[in-house]
Amino acid sequence: MGTKLSVSLEGALSPETAPRTDRPPTFDPQAGFERPRKERVMKATWEEMEQFRLKPGQRDYCAHHLIDLMKCQTKNAPFAGHACDDQRGAWDKCEYDDHLMRIKEYERERRLLHRQQRKELA
Repeated sequence: MGTKLSVSLEGALSPETAPRTDRPPTFDPQAGFERPRKERVMKATWEEMEQFRLKPGQRDYCAHHLIDLMKCQTKNAPFAGHACDDQRGAWDKCEYDDHLMRIKEYERERRLLHRQQRKELA
């Protein structure tokens, strides 16, 4: 809740050092890392996501876990609550990890923008 407010305030007060969340990163994703970072790959195909009618907000790197959860729920209906706890836990953990990764990437981009501005002023 507070993150959204601080991001919008920072973007309004100092737009030159605020990362754009609607665009790809401006810096090399491998810069500053000793070993190359593993690129994230979508495991669910667009056809599967269309078949299960996933909403645009659900079509992320965790879609394959959500599809497994939906399969389990249809298979075990109407008692899917406890039967699909493992799938729900895997999907929740994936969503949490994805959220943390996006926060870290935003913060990395923000710090690199501040660094770039300091270098230009010096």
